Amino acid sequence: MGILELTLIAIGLAMDAFAVALCKGLKMRELNYRHAAIIAVFFGGFQALMPLLGWLLGKQFERYIVNIDHWIAFALLLFIGGKMIMEALKYDHDPGPQISILDVKELLLLSVATSIDALAVGITLAFLQTAILPAVALIGIITFAIALAGVIIGHRFGIRYKSKAEIFGGAVLILIGVKILLEHLGIWG
Repeated sequence: MGILELTLIAIGLAMDAFAVALCKGLKMRELNYRHAAIIAVFFGGFQALMPLLGWLLGKQFERYIVNIDHWIAFALLLFIGGKMIMEALKYDHDPGPQISILDVKELLLLSVATSIDALAVGITLAFLQTAILPAVALIGIITFAIALAGVIIGHRFGIRYKSKAEIFGGAVLILIGVKILLEHLGIWG
């Protein structure tokens, strides 16, 4: 898998973190850059850790499913992308009360919740023989930057871009899944 595909996957995966970071920024009375950086570190760190765990899991089962790995990659990315789009379309626009306190337990849960999809992508990366360390570093760095921007944008502009970001991220993941399937079937590339 090339750097372009990995970058697009990282951006697609980061959309959940971006959406939650928008909400966190929206709830800040005053923009606190230290809190914004902590939020971004949590999201970026978990978004890098989960594909690594998924990759390790995928490598354990690789020999059993090597003949259908492209179908699994396609199905996982289709499911994850479709889920993101469905959630974006049914999103409730009530941001809740405005607060400035950083709750680390809540942030931990949000980081895990927004990175579950990355676990499935990590399994896919194992099937596609992707070098995992550069991939997870790229995913973590991109998610960090996008989450940091999300907090700042959320504070300045509100939550009106959340649904659009999730739809975009979901569409990117679906398109990458289709590309993987078409490549393995010999239709593309």
